Amino acid sequence: MIIREAKFLMSNSRVEQCPAPTIPEYAFIGRSNVGKSSLINMLTGQKGLAKTSSLPGKTQLINHFLINNEWYLVDLPGYGYAKVSKESRVKWGRMINYYLHKRENLACVFVLLDARHPPQAVDLDFMETLGAGGIPFVMVFTKADKLSGSRAQQNVVDYLRKMEETWDEVPRHFLTSAEEKTGRDEVLNFIEEVNRQLAEEASNT
Repeated sequence: MIIREAKFLMSNSRVEQCPAPTIPEYAFIGRSNVGKSSLINMLTGQKGLAKTSSLPGKTQLINHFLINNEWYLVDLPGYGYAKVSKESRVKWGRMINYYLHKRENLACVFVLLDARHPPQAVDLDFMETLGAGGIPFVMVFTKADKLSGSRAQQNVVDYLRKMEETWDEVPRHFLTSAEEKTGRDEVLNFIEEVNRQLAEEASNT
């Protein structure tokens, strides 16, 4: 997929105020400071599209970006640790949960996982929640450039083995690096593939 245009559309805290659900939507989410904004900027080819910050918990709203006038990319607040109040974390949790379960055009959730770390309980629990809710998702391992290739691959293998303990079929995964643009084509081609499948299904109804 070639990204011809990527532009910020809106931010809000209510699903009802999101753009009309007329085109496919792909949501990106992960633990605080997992490199979400950097990954989004790498995928879209626009360095400043999603605002990066060294402070965990910077993203606090549902942020919509329109890509090629064909699909939405959504930047969601992170889960897990962030230097914010408990009240804010609870509020974000409710907002994210409502969005994930009620957004009717949500085609897939990209769960970002830091490739530098072994399987984390908070990530595994979040993916279990998605699976229980029947919400389609894939795993995106970030910051692969921060480790040697073999070490990053081993952490991915450890994650997959951990998930095989409770999952009948482990979701698809991608290994990425915002710095080296690793995984960009694979992620974008996956989105293009899903868009094509959705278009075919719509034409047959």
